[in-house]
Formats: sequence, C-alpha cells, structure tokens
Amino acid sequence: MAKDKKRGFFSWLGFGQKEKEEEQQQPEQPVEQAEPQAAETPVEPAAAKLDDKLPAQESEPAASVDTPGEWDNGQAGEQIAENLPAAGEHPAAQALAEEIVSVTEQVVAQQQPVVEPEPVVEPEPVVEPEPVVEPEPVVEPEPVVEPEPIVEPEPAVEPEPIVEPEPVVEPEPVVEPEPVVEPEPVIEPEPVVEPEPEPEEEALLEPVAPAAAQEQERPTKEGFFARLKRSLLKTKQNLGSGFMGLFRGKKIDDDLFDELEEQLLIADVGVDTTRKIITSLTQHASRKQLKDAEALYGKLKEEMSEILAKVDQPLDVSGKTPYVILMVGVNGVGKTTTIGKLARQFQAEGKSVMLAAGDTFRAAAVEQLQVWGDRNRIPVVAQHTGADSASVIFDAVQAAKARGIDVLIADTAGRLQNKSHLMEELKKIVRVMKKLDDQAPHEVMLTLDASTGQNAVSQAKLFNEAVGLTGITLTKLDGTAKGGVIFAIADQFGIPIRYIGVGEGIEDLRPFKADDFIEALFARED
Repeated sequence: MAKDKKRGFFSWLGFGQKEKEEEQQQPEQPVEQAEPQAAETPVEPAAAKLDDKLPAQESEPAASVDTPGEWDNGQAGEQIAENLPAAGEHPAAQALAEEIVSVTEQVVAQQQPVVEPEPVVEPEPVVEPEPVVEPEPVVEPEPVVEPEPIVEPEPAVEPEPIVEPEPVVEPEPVVEPEPVVEPEPVIEPEPVVEPEPEPEEEALLEPVAPAAAQEQERPTKEGFFARLKRSLLKTKQNLGSGFMGLFRGKKIDDDLFDELEEQLLIADVGVDTTRKIITSLTQHASRKQLKDAEALYGKLKEEMSEILAKVDQPLDVSGKTPYVILMVGVNGVGKTTTIGKLARQFQAEGKSVMLAAGDTFRAAAVEQLQVWGDRNRIPVVAQHTGADSASVIFDAVQAAKARGIDVLIADTAGRLQNKSHLMEELKKIVRVMKKLDDQAPHEVMLTLDASTGQNAVSQAKLFNEAVGLTGITLTKLDGTAKGGVIFAIADQFGIPIRYIGVGEGIEDLRPFKADDFIEALFARED
C-alpha cells in the first residue's frame, strides 16, 4: 500500500512518469530490487507524515493512481499546473514536497549509479572462464602413468627360469653314452663268419634241401592250415562258414533254398554247379533225411567236398627225365612267379631243375626268370627278346636231356584265349617238343587268377581245347571273394588242381588238398 500511495503521490507531483520511464529503460533485477527497497524505507515515513497532514488530498490522487499509464504528457502538465497553486496555498505541503523531491532525487541518483555497475556485474559471468579450469582434465595424461604396466617387463624376471639351464647339468646323463659300449654287441657280426661255409659250395645245396624240407613240413602242420583259413577269409564271406548266418534258426523251406542258391552264385560257384548242389540238397530234404538247417549245412559241406575230391591229384614228377612242364595262361595271372616258386620247391625236394624262358614277347620276362634262377642257382635257357619261343624251348629240352635234369619248366608268353593265332602258336610249341620226346610235354599246366571269376572257366575251356590241359594252378585266392570258381572248374572239366596260391611268399604256393581246403572254408569262427 505504501508503494501505491508513493506512486500516487509521485503521479500527483508529476514524477511518476519519470520513474516509469527509468523503469522501462532499466528492467529490475533481483539486486536492483534489494537496493531500492532499502532506499525507499526512509521515504515511507515521510509519506506517512504527508498522509497525516493531507488526508483530504490523497483521496483525489488515489483515484488517479489506478490509471497512471493512460495519461498523456499534456494531461500530466495540466495536473501539475493545477497542483502548483495548491502547493502555494499550503506552504507546509510545498516544503514537504520539496523535501520528498530531494529525497527522491537522491534515491534516483543512488539507483542510477547502482544500475550502471549492474551491467558491470554481468562480466561476472566472465568468471565463466573458470570452466577453463577444465584443462584440468588435461591432467588425464596421468593415465599416461599406464606405462607403469610397462613394469610388466618385471615378468622378464622370468628369465630367472633360464637358470633352468642348470638342468643342463643333465648332460651328466650324457655319460649314458657309456651304453654306446653296446656297439660291442656289434661284434656279433662275427657270426657273419658263417660265410665260412661258402667254401663248401658243393655241400651248400645239401643244407638248402633240409632247410626247405623243414619249410615243406611246416605247411603240413596246423601252421599252413591256419594260414589257409586266413587266406580264404574273403571267400568264406560267401561260402563255407558264411552260410552259418543263412542257416541259423531257420526252417528248411523253399525260401531257404532260394537264399542258398543266391549265395552260391555270388561266390562264383557257377550256374550249373549251383543247380547241381541245390538239386541234391532238395532231394535229401524231400526224403526227410534233413531234420533241420544244421543238418542241411552239413550236407552242403559234403556236396562241395565231393566236387573237389575229384580233382585232388598232386603232381608227380618222377619217372621222366627230364619231366617237362609247359606253363600256359593269359597275361598277368602269375605264370613266371609260379615257375620260380615251383622251381624252389622241386629243388628243396632234391631234384635238379632247369628253366626255359619261352616268353620272348613281354619286356623283362627273360630277366625276371633269370633273377629267379640266380636266387636258387638254377640254370636258365634264354634268348634275346623277340626270338622264336618254340626254338628256345627246343634248345632247353635238348640241354636238359644232355645234363640229365630232373625237371624242366618252360615259360610261355601270356595270351588271351580268344586270340586264335596265339593259340596256334602254342600248338606249334607242343609239336616242336614232341620231336624230341613223344610224351613231352608231360604236364601242360594252366595258371588261373581266382579273381577273374567265371572268366577263368572260359580260359580253362579254350586252353584245354587248344593244347589239352593236364593240370591247373589257381593263384591269388587270398585276395578275392570269388574263390568259388574253383568248384565250377572242378565240376565242369575235372582237370586236376595241382597247386593253389594263397599269398606272395614261396611257401604260400601249396599243393592242393581238397579236405584241407574244405575244412578251412567251412571252419567256424569262435
């Protein structure tokens, strides 16, 4: 209220507009408000005195206080002019007004200088540069102290484990080279003195015979039988013991016979031979001679054993001097290798042997046979590659007769059974041999590769028609599951099977024995 009265009074005197103008020019600030209030406080008591003296005068100005801003400058002048005579009429009021005006001017004077520094106070925000203190984050380089992890080289102290070279003292075990004294056992080569028997070259052949005789005896024992079983392992998957899974726990019926027939055909037993076996088993079953599948298994073993029993005829080379064996067969079945193994076995039996290199077509065939001869100290009759095979064998027969050789084994070039001109060449060789010996060759042996399967049957047929086979050697039985072809050949031709090859070693070429073969084939694995 005091302010309202003051303002009304100032408006009465005409000073209110000046204050308003100043207030418009200089907006109030919190600091400005505090100082005017302090300055206005002494004015208020003076105003109070004026209120006491002039109660009647305030009423009129009070009404004008409500709309001071609505007056214009002309009106303000008129009111001041009207009020001045009133002031003359009341000297006390005029004196008081002058006093108030002087006080007001002082207050205004105080406000103006105070207001002026206020903008200067604005520089105080210039104190904001204090954020420049933010460079203190530049102190962040302190993380550069992180190089302290470089102190990690302290693990470099780990080189102290390099002190471990102290175990290098272990070279003391190097004293172990004393076991190098073991080379003294190298003195064992003194047994190499065994070559001393070499002066007994004549006697050398005799010790070889007993040694080979021992090798001959070993196969007759279980050792060879076990090796035979192992060699026939693949063939047994389809034949022999391979039937156990087929017969176990089943009844004898048409389905069983169908499965058995399929199994025999897979093993390359051959169609004709398979039908013969199945027919025989069916007849026995219809007569109720077979009670169960186990009995059928036993009967199957008997049937197959009978087929091989017909061709179980070992080769006998006695009674003829020389006993001439002519080896025939297609390419790559192992004729030359079989010749070398046979020569070693005959030599082990104490017989003198000679070889004829009749294969003058294949490269290195002559050299291969000569290597076998050198190993066993067996003479080899040979000519250059491309020479006439018949002439080479003719010379060999003459030489064998002149030297009294017990066994002459003649090699021939491999030829396919369907090449008629090559088969004619083979016939020529036989005719030339008969000029020197009517009964020669005493043995025409066909070498067959068991892995060829039914093609071996075709080979046996055509070679038999060309030169009349008297024996068969079946090789590579250890590497095939088609060993059943032996039953087809034996059943169709009845040609004696002299030898079977079940491995690469010299002792793996053995005389064929039907019983051993069947037992090994049907042997049950525990």
